[in-house]
Amino acid sequence: MKVSDDHVVSIHYTLTNEKGETLDSSIGAEPLIFIQGKKHIIPGLEDALTGKETGEKLKVTIPPEKAYGPRNDEMVQAIPRAEFGENEQIDPGMQFQADTDNGPVILTVVEVKDEEVVVDGNHPLSGITLCFDVEVVEVREATEEELSEGHVHGPGCQH
Repeated sequence: MKVSDDHVVSIHYTLTNEKGETLDSSIGAEPLIFIQGKKHIIPGLEDALTGKETGEKLKVTIPPEKAYGPRNDEMVQAIPRAEFGENEQIDPGMQFQADTDNGPVILTVVEVKDEEVVVDGNHPLSGITLCFDVEVVEVREATEEELSEGHVHGPGCQH
């Protein structure tokens, strides 16, 4: 069976950047399981998997535009320190969720100053070309329940 929309796909993957540094991997864990065509994974990887079959392996390089988008310098902002409360411990690398007109955004603390906190609303992988080494573990038709709920249940599932 080939990977196509409304099929449940299980993959093992290793994600690296262009320097070959590993950013994420499912090796040694449960495979990543998702419904193809539901935008559970980045568009470039979904496109590359279309038409593949169980057991196939592929290496694919995905530009930022087909992954998490280009970096947007306007997403880096300084917020008054007082917005975080008086006794709140804030350190670089911490993340907070902010509600915006476009929905929730995860903000990562970049720098903490006396009077302000610099945060970055870009996805941590934005602006990065991603390199995937993928093995298709299984492809099957999604059940009516999975399609109606829009996701698969169980370990490794994306929803």
